[in-house]
Amino acid sequence: MSMKTAFFAEDEPLARDVLRDAIYAHPGLRLVGEAADGASALAHITRLRPEVVFMDIQMPEMTGLEVLRRLDYLPQIVFTTAYDQYAVTAFELHAVDYLLKPFTQARFAAAVARLLDGPVHAREEIEGALVQASGAPARLDRILVRDRGRIFPLATGEIEYMKADSKYTVIAARGQNFLVRIGISELEAQLDPARFVRIHRSALVNLDFVESMRADDQSQLQIHMRDGAVLGANRDASKVLRDMAI
Repeated sequence: MSMKTAFFAEDEPLARDVLRDAIYAHPGLRLVGEAADGASALAHITRLRPEVVFMDIQMPEMTGLEVLRRLDYLPQIVFTTAYDQYAVTAFELHAVDYLLKPFTQARFAAAVARLLDGPVHAREEIEGALVQASGAPARLDRILVRDRGRIFPLATGEIEYMKADSKYTVIAARGQNFLVRIGISELEAQLDPARFVRIHRSALVNLDFVESMRADDQSQLQIHMRDGAVLGANRDASKVLRDMAI
């Protein structure tokens, strides 16, 4: 059996351990590196140029799709993610396979079999698919959220602010906090930018629910929300908000 060099990008520690052990144990793969976020993945893959990359889709810094788009060569890709809605996108990008976490050893072995025997697609095919996959998503009017065993629609206009929590996002609305399984960056891309403003890496506010903004000792704005929460804006966001003032 021929051996291929392999790299994986995964931000969850437990999933990293599983992937690392699976790759080490497979006689057709030789692990050459790993990364816990998109930016590191891009740097390491560019330097190491592995033949095979196991790529998580939702990661800090940049998504797996963004990493793939920025590479100057094309490895064989197996996407690994907990979000099954990405399956169609993965195959449109000519990924060799798609592993939905948590996956079994048998499912991993099947993916590697495809890697070792499957066709290598031309860069041009991938570029075209990436352009389509990276297009502007449709605006969200509502989000389905869970609360005490119920699932109900929450209009985006009711959202007061959001905070990133690992791969989840905490949504403050209706005097409650709701946890959704989607990254804050993905949500931001589908919300009205005239209403929702990213005030720092892990927080997004709806200006309709801002009570006031006051500068701290470093001239960075403190955002006082109507529910009493106080959220700090970074330097860039503070400038954007000041520029928005008439």
